[in-house]
Amino acid sequence: MLNVPSQSFPGLSSQQRVASGGRSKVPLKQGRSLMDWIRLTKSGKDLTGLKGRLIEVTEEELKKHNKKDDCWICIRGFVYNVSPYMEYHPGGEDELMRAAGSDGTDLFDQVHRWVNYESMLKGCLVGRMAVKPALPKDYREEKKILNGMLPKSQVTDTLAKEGPSSPSYDWFQTDSLVTVVIYTKQKDISLDSVIVDLRDDSLRVETFIKDYSYLIHIGLSREIQEDFSVRVVENVGKIEIVPKKKENASWKCLGHPLENHNSLIPKKDTGLYYRKCQLISKEDVTHDTKLFCLMLPPSTHLQVPIGQHVYLKLTIAGTEIVKPYTPVSDSLLLEFKEPVLPNNKYIYFLIKIYPAGLFTPELDHLQIGDYVSVSNPEGNFKITQLEELEDLFLLAAGTGFTPMVKVLNYALTNIPSLRKVKLMFFNKTEDDIIWRSQLEKLAFKDERFDVEFVLSAPTSEWKGKQGHISPGLLSEFLKRSSDRSRVLVCICGPVPFTEQGVKLLHDLNFSKDEIHSFTA
Repeated sequence: MLNVPSQSFPGLSSQQRVASGGRSKVPLKQGRSLMDWIRLTKSGKDLTGLKGRLIEVTEEELKKHNKKDDCWICIRGFVYNVSPYMEYHPGGEDELMRAAGSDGTDLFDQVHRWVNYESMLKGCLVGRMAVKPALPKDYREEKKILNGMLPKSQVTDTLAKEGPSSPSYDWFQTDSLVTVVIYTKQKDISLDSVIVDLRDDSLRVETFIKDYSYLIHIGLSREIQEDFSVRVVENVGKIEIVPKKKENASWKCLGHPLENHNSLIPKKDTGLYYRKCQLISKEDVTHDTKLFCLMLPPSTHLQVPIGQHVYLKLTIAGTEIVKPYTPVSDSLLLEFKEPVLPNNKYIYFLIKIYPAGLFTPELDHLQIGDYVSVSNPEGNFKITQLEELEDLFLLAAGTGFTPMVKVLNYALTNIPSLRKVKLMFFNKTEDDIIWRSQLEKLAFKDERFDVEFVLSAPTSEWKGKQGHISPGLLSEFLKRSSDRSRVLVCICGPVPFTEQGVKLLHDLNFSKDEIHSFTA
């Protein structure tokens, strides 16, 4: 619903895509860019009509404000007057009006929950909804000091019935170590299922169990060192987080509960959590695309699952701006790149720089050693979609190539049933092709892999394929190794490219389960 109104990403012609729901954009009037909106919010103009007052808003009052020139919307308990924002919203007035006079949280989350609406709309804040949240049944239990017993989890009866088995945790210690153990009661847990952040003597552990998030959030009773280890026992679904004590002394208790501690909620209802990552390097890949390397803090464990994305956050002109990007490997052919940095502490991004944009020029201007905030991962791609696969087809346009990098690497390395992987890579010119040399080397090295480049604006010297995505190109390209082979087609690029591609794939009799689109 409330989209960051940026002309730089992801515009209709942009090719940097991530996995989320699709939407349409409308042309903005002159003087209605993101920077224009930021200037308006800082001008001192009364955007709420309340002369600076904050009020409590009842449901009855909220319902009255449902017109374009008087439009209030509630997001996560806060009410905003979005009427001044109407002309600045790239999704158009009609999209905002879908939530007029009501709670628009679900609609907001469906479209782009990553948007930092608190910063974008702080000048439009009317106040809070006049609703007192109910205390969880185990509120008194959770206020107790954590002493190693297993407190009740804040899991409602509905979650207990519909979600995974209720996880739990415990802890024990030696003279020098503390071990926090999470029992997920699931067998498909891996290192990328858990995210750990140590910050200001607090421990935050978020574990993803199917489509749910289990959070441990504790203010520790004593100090610990920055570095720690994380172990996963996959066959029993047990996770161990082992930090080192700063002092070799016995702890009487683990600590005290912090916000949302010991809660299990649907993943879609969780907020984004950020940590500051340091820019280690950036190097040119094409004339307008660079490879950025960010280093996680030593007090963080985070591994982005294949096919998922994170959000990068910068403060620009006093406003926090957030953009989604899909991490890549630092190379398709690691042996061609020395030295190789340990992959558990570094995240790589292929990012196209838009000179007239807002976010990417600011990112490009960062100096080595500067910091960028990086969120927890999101996305609906499941690694199980690649299991027992025989044919994998990848359709990418421009930086829509980014989700394909790890999918390609994983499939060639870990899927023994795989017979062939084919990438059709659409670009305007030869100079736009990302990692062309690496792709060609990979095709030479691995006979299962083949790549075809398609250019829409080639020079007269180009001897390869030309044009845009079309039935003719796809029908020739998408040939199964056998009539009954298990197949997956992944597609990513600008919205028109992806929508047209998915339609053509259905016309070619590929089923819904055989298609995965990374769209924004």
